[in-house]
Amino acid sequence: MKRRTFLQQSAVLGASVLASKLSFATEANTFPNVRVAADKRHFSSQVIEDVIKEFQKNVKNPELGWLFNNCFPNTLDTTIYDESTASKKLTYVITGDIDAMWLRDSSAQVCPYIPFMKKDPKLKNLILGLINKQSQCINIDPYANAFYNDPTKKGEWFSDHTKMKPGIHERKWEIDSLCYPIRLAHRYWKETGDTTPFDAEWVKAQENTYQTFVEQQRKENLGPYNFSRTTSRGTDTLQVDGWGYPVNPIGLICSSFRPSDDCTIFLFLIPSNLFAIKSLRQSAEILRKINNTELAGKMERLANEVEQAVQKYGIIDHPQHGRVYAFEVDGFGSYMMMDDANVPSLLALPYLESVDVNDEVYQRTRNYILSKNNPFFFKGTAAEGVGGPHIGRDMIWPMAITMRAFTSTNDEEIRTCIKTLAATHGGTGFMHESFHKDDPKKFTRHWFAWANTLFGELLWKTYKEKPHLLV
Repeated sequence: MKRRTFLQQSAVLGASVLASKLSFATEANTFPNVRVAADKRHFSSQVIEDVIKEFQKNVKNPELGWLFNNCFPNTLDTTIYDESTASKKLTYVITGDIDAMWLRDSSAQVCPYIPFMKKDPKLKNLILGLINKQSQCINIDPYANAFYNDPTKKGEWFSDHTKMKPGIHERKWEIDSLCYPIRLAHRYWKETGDTTPFDAEWVKAQENTYQTFVEQQRKENLGPYNFSRTTSRGTDTLQVDGWGYPVNPIGLICSSFRPSDDCTIFLFLIPSNLFAIKSLRQSAEILRKINNTELAGKMERLANEVEQAVQKYGIIDHPQHGRVYAFEVDGFGSYMMMDDANVPSLLALPYLESVDVNDEVYQRTRNYILSKNNPFFFKGTAAEGVGGPHIGRDMIWPMAITMRAFTSTNDEEIRTCIKTLAATHGGTGFMHESFHKDDPKKFTRHWFAWANTLFGELLWKTYKEKPHLLV
């Protein structure tokens, strides 16, 4: 579970020390240089540097210009490793302060750069290489969520009670781990028209994705995957002998863990099932392009089945908010009402194009998520926002505030989200995993590239579409 290391090292204290060392100087309206020096960056793109210059030139708020310069290129600056061979582009992308590649995080980290690929062939090759690398990883084990670049390495979780292999960092089964690589590949293809990554390795990864999703519908048996960990933290392991709590096989897909890497309570995780519907159809679209109509048809039929099940079992009657999406269900009638900050979340569904932002069920769900009725919506003197069990009470995730802005149709709400993010970086100039609702200098993860690049994506989108909000 990737966030534990930083927490075990007294993150709150460490974060406060880090912030003081950066000597953030608001009084003088000056901002320290906290970006990695040019000669130390892992990857450089002149197109991205030009984007930063354009933003800083035209946005009059100097702090936002400073934050954009720090955050938007953070994935490129700090997490990219070129592993290309003479015959194939390969890119390894770590999550930040842990040397491992999550299928989810790596996809999300580079997606904001896709619109700039046409102007930078190196950037295009970087993303092409990541698609290729992810296909290789999925074919090693489609149930694993994170991998090493060294195929022989046995890491800190190798003692987990599951079918671990060398080269796997962690083997927590999460639906979204197989959805994000499809999303990345589909967006790459739509932007470039390039079918180079869709070779035999990629098709095999799609076959493994389909097989894994069907296995985890658990219609005939529990399937091949179980997991337990020797730990004092209940969310780090699966109950009931490593299989999780029972589900009624209704057509939904089980996700043993959430995108936070915490275990699910009821295994039918609704935001991830909605994400899977979109991803299955995107995979089918690519498969038809490369003339694999048989697998495409299977993907489409599975998507339709899951969609029908979500509509029947994934929407419940809330006593205050009406018909809303549940967070988790078990198919027997039990459900979990909450939302979690990591993506996919219920809040983030329109960002992932899994539901329309104006859908009535989504809008009612969104109102619920951003209310006191959501047990993980926190409001303090510094900010309000969604957190989750992963870090615990009173800790708000910048990622969730960013998603609130991405999914808003209200200019004032977007402006408020951006102001909140700019005011809660704890004096570091970067986004973090979470911060305390009353004190942004109490935060977790000093280096979390996804949160940084995602905030940069929000700033650029706002600059291009509604620049008057960046004041």
